[in-house]
Amino acid sequence: MKYIELFAGCGGLSLGLRAAGGQMLLANELSPMAAETFAYNLLGEDLSESVQPRLDTSYSQKTKWLSSRFAADDLSSRLRENPYLYPAVGDGHSDLHEAGLDLEGSLVVGNVRQLNAWLKTSHNRMALERLRDGFGKGNIDLVSGGPPCQSFSMAGMREYSNSRNVLPWEFAKFVQLTRPKFALLENVTGILRPFQVAGKQVFAWVEVAKAFAQIGMDGDEAGVAQGGYVPVCLHVNAKNAGVAQNRTRFIMLAFRRDVYDCLVRQMGERDRNLLHSSENFFAKVRQEQDVTREDLPLHDAAKVPTAFDGTFLESLAKYRSAPSVKEAIDDLHSQELSPSPYVLRINDLLGRVVQEHPGTCLARDQVANHDKRVHRFDVQARFRIYQVLSKLGKFSPHAVAVIKMLRGELDSLEDDTWEKIASERFYLTAGAPFYKCQSKDVFEAFVIALRTGKRSQRALVGDDPAPAALSIPDDTCHFLESLDGLRTLTVREMARIQSFPDNFVFRSKTTTGGHKRKYEVPQYTQVGNAVPPLLGHALGEIIQALLRQYSQGYEGARATVLKKAA
Repeated sequence: MKYIELFAGCGGLSLGLRAAGGQMLLANELSPMAAETFAYNLLGEDLSESVQPRLDTSYSQKTKWLSSRFAADDLSSRLRENPYLYPAVGDGHSDLHEAGLDLEGSLVVGNVRQLNAWLKTSHNRMALERLRDGFGKGNIDLVSGGPPCQSFSMAGMREYSNSRNVLPWEFAKFVQLTRPKFALLENVTGILRPFQVAGKQVFAWVEVAKAFAQIGMDGDEAGVAQGGYVPVCLHVNAKNAGVAQNRTRFIMLAFRRDVYDCLVRQMGERDRNLLHSSENFFAKVRQEQDVTREDLPLHDAAKVPTAFDGTFLESLAKYRSAPSVKEAIDDLHSQELSPSPYVLRINDLLGRVVQEHPGTCLARDQVANHDKRVHRFDVQARFRIYQVLSKLGKFSPHAVAVIKMLRGELDSLEDDTWEKIASERFYLTAGAPFYKCQSKDVFEAFVIALRTGKRSQRALVGDDPAPAALSIPDDTCHFLESLDGLRTLTVREMARIQSFPDNFVFRSKTTTGGHKRKYEVPQYTQVGNAVPPLLGHALGEIIQALLRQYSQGYEGARATVLKKAA
């Protein structure tokens, strides 16, 4: 499986695809901070060390900038550059050769719009041809990626007109340019919810699927992709792929039309029916008819995990019982605890394809990215309250009442709420053990003194999968009921939950704040934005199986043609 990844982030999807046997032809990522992590783990390049002059002048760096304000020898500035201020191609410093020489296996740091424009420029024609040919290895099998999701996310801005929402269409433009057999787009579930535009409902996921179906209709030299791509749209939960997280995702798997036709002839009835479900939508788009949400089925294994049973998609819903938070991170706080089967699996399956560096150590007491954050007493005291409330359940009216008091929406609690928590112990005095509150009045005064503007903080529940990861670390605290548990998760704990192996090292700064949040992608954000590698592995296995099936069908059809010709 020869693949290209756009919006590569820190490398979660690529790690999964590589573990499934994938070979990366090229990757693209906007953020230099996320790119530093990708390069370290998937290319074996330590960019911080590259700041120092290399004695080996024959070394050619695989991480290349499309256009930067800084020269190649000023790598330290490049790694902190605001990616929204990259100069236009031709105005800045570029590491790309117009003939595409030394591009194979590279990570291109830059804007995907600019990358598309660079590939379409006439004097870069040879680079585009090399890319289309897989650098001599044949047609590209897959272009994959997860365009930034903030504007689609329910936790984000929910603005259909936001400039970030054009990125899925840039993805489609790249697919038309490169003509892969398959395209794979991953995004947040929020993309499924309609936007109100000029008084009408607009479904972004349907519009994105429409863009892939339209590929080649403009006659812009689409070649083998001129028949367009048949989109199959899925709603999945990463926990059903074995991830320790309740993380629902939208997946669009698009089949190049000639590949689709070949596969349909080879597949069994259930698989054919699944693919045929998109044909009405595809035909309408190609005939330039209006399409609606009702024309495009959404195959929803997040709600009905059995929906994929017996189909080529079944690995996306293989696990009916997801690993818990305890299984993911419990061994990190005590060397006396052994890693769970979940931890052993991600370290074995995914850790073996991570590029090792001298000094990397898998010993649990030396694991990377596990620095614990130190909080003020009032923050720790609130975290203890969240731990107690987590026992009552997320939708418990008693938990809701205490949360409202913390937010300043209530000044007193009902007696039955107090009865539910009266026996619990709280962090009342800095540095002291946990104690019970002596009365409802004392507890109410304690909570009122801890009031906060934070709206989404919660404690993990050790026996459940984690909630969907957020890129802001202060939103979730540990489940461990001790002083050491009154803190947010470490980067490593979040990475474990996301299914990153322990030898995957996150680079750049740990966190950020203020106006820099608009463009910096520190370690916590890298983890939170990533495609869980185990989900990537499941998707990679699906593509590999489809490629084998396509190869058998293609070779069979070719043999038949040759036989008739003879």
